[in-house]
Amino acid sequence: MQKDIVQTDADLIELSKKDPEMFGLLMERYQGQLFHYIRRMTQLPADDIQDLLQEVFIKIYQKLNEYDEVLKFSSWAYRIAHNHIIDYFRKTNARPQTNSLEDYEWEKIISASIRIEKDIMNKDCVEKVKVCIEKLPLKYKEVLILRFVQELEYEEIMDILKKPKGSIATLISRGKEMLIEKMKEQNINCF
Repeated sequence: MQKDIVQTDADLIELSKKDPEMFGLLMERYQGQLFHYIRRMTQLPADDIQDLLQEVFIKIYQKLNEYDEVLKFSSWAYRIAHNHIIDYFRKTNARPQTNSLEDYEWEKIISASIRIEKDIMNKDCVEKVKVCIEKLPLKYKEVLILRFVQELEYEEIMDILKKPKGSIATLISRGKEMLIEKMKEQNINCF
C-alpha cells in the first residue's frame, strides 16, 4: 500500500508493525484529537502538552502488538492518553490548572448540562460557569469533556475509562447535577 492512499486504522496498525515510518500516519491522524484531549484534561502550556503527547505516542507504538481489534483504535489511544495523564498527575502531585478550555468548549458542556439556548449565553456567565466546572472532581470533569466537548459516544467513553455503560451514565448525570448545584451555590442564574 502507498502512503497517499487513505487507509483504515487497522491497515495502518498492521503496516506500522512492519514499517515504523508508517506509524507517522497514525500519529498524524490522531495528534490533533489527543493534543486537545490532553490540553483539556491538564491545562498545561502547549510545550508540556506536546511532551506528554509524544510520550503517549511512544506508549501507543510500544503497545501496538497488544492492540485488540475489538476496540476502536481511537478509544484505545484515548485510554493510553488517559492513563498517561493520571500517571503524570501522580508523579508531579499536580492538579489540573483552570480555564484552559475555549469558550465554545465551555458552552458545549454548559448547554448539555442545563439545556440552554446559545443565543442567551453571555461572556460573564460563561466565565462564572467555567469556575464551577473546574471545581468538579476530575472524574466528573473528564466524563463531561469526553461526552460533550470531544463528542464521544458512550461506548468509546466506556472503552477509555474501562467502566460499564451504567457507570458512565451515572458519572455524566452526577457531573451535571454537581455542576448545577455549584451554580446554585454561587448564585449563577444567567439563563
